[in-house]
Amino acid sequence: MNRKIIAATGAAFLALAGCKGKAKEGAELGRAYFQGMGCVRCHRIGGEGGRVGPDLTLVGFRKSRDWLDTWLENPPAWKKNTIMPNFHLQADMRRAIVDYLASLKGQDYGDKRPWMAPEFDGDPVRRGEALFKGAGCATCHGLKGAGGYPNNNVVGGKIPALTYAADGYSKEELKERIRNGKVPDKADPNGTAPLLVMPPWGEVLNEDEIDAVADYVLSLRPAGAEDWE
Repeated sequence: MNRKIIAATGAAFLALAGCKGKAKEGAELGRAYFQGMGCVRCHRIGGEGGRVGPDLTLVGFRKSRDWLDTWLENPPAWKKNTIMPNFHLQADMRRAIVDYLASLKGQDYGDKRPWMAPEFDGDPVRRGEALFKGAGCATCHGLKGAGGYPNNNVVGGKIPALTYAADGYSKEELKERIRNGKVPDKADPNGTAPLLVMPPWGEVLNEDEIDAVADYVLSLRPAGAEDWE
């Protein structure tokens, strides 16, 4: 009996190791495609690359594999006004690039996260703004929290703006939402799950960083906006 358990455990371990090996192999191939196709001209990873498109250093944390695959299959089909063209990638090439992007979870920053630069010391709102852009919050919530980014099976079909977050959240409530994330409610309960969800940023950001993001989001409320009493 023990031999059977050991054999089964060993087989499961080898299968898991094989899967991880294939994923690593796929990510390395995807990285080669990413570089060979010149994606770095528009996208930044760590301290290298362009700034035309979103920073992808944390894309594997903030976006699911399903969304990445859907996006790469046809970007304009998801977001009509995107400047990213449809590269008509073959399925195996797309899968490898997804493997690579899914592996990007902040490790390329090392110990030099751009929003922790000395220039932001003493100014949490500016630090929060740099983090909001650099970590990729703006890829869903829009620049300056303007919202409007598409999502499937959510009310209105878009991610809401953060402009008036200060009217609905205290700072502590907002920090809790950032820390723990949120899966959006389905517009159609029987439909597919939304592909874009807010991840639990507490897994990759420390409390000072979360505090800075909250300060920035709360600062987005337009000056002179009426208070509800």
